[in-house]
Amino acid sequence: MLNLLCTHNFFSIYYARIVFFYIFDTMDKDKSIDHQLRATWQAVAKLYNEQAAKHGSTMASAFVLLNIDHENGTPSTSLGPLMGMEPTSLSRLLKTMEDKGAIRREKNQEDGRSVLIKLTEFGKEMREISKDSVYQFNNKVREHISEEELNSFFKVTSTINKLIADKMIYQKQKIKII
Repeated sequence: MLNLLCTHNFFSIYYARIVFFYIFDTMDKDKSIDHQLRATWQAVAKLYNEQAAKHGSTMASAFVLLNIDHENGTPSTSLGPLMGMEPTSLSRLLKTMEDKGAIRREKNQEDGRSVLIKLTEFGKEMREISKDSVYQFNNKVREHISEEELNSFFKVTSTINKLIADKMIYQKQKIKII
């Protein structure tokens, strides 16, 4: 277990934290912020994937469709940062979407070095289905959550994102050796 705790990658630290809390039962997982975020996102992702599967797609593909400018296309190099995806994962996903006929690649006329990802007619249809699914989800949630609760939720998530972006969660601590 010590080896697991000493590993410096995120997942090892995350899982070591979970193991620690389960072994020593010092924190109720239902009161753990990261557990609630993760469990909720997994439920949302599962819901979106089930919906996308009804149309022969995936949540990831739908997310790409929603992030492509439906009129002018989007430079391929801009999509990764927009979506928080690694280039290799995005390339594989774009290849699959191109094979299914949802997108096409065109040389960028403004910058000959880059490629624009554009929606095909089929891609535009799939984008509308994806957009409707997102609207449906948001509208249903809004039916059950007050505006005040929703504003609090957005404030909390914004604060968490800012703490992470500002690297204020795991600040370097000096360890004194006696």
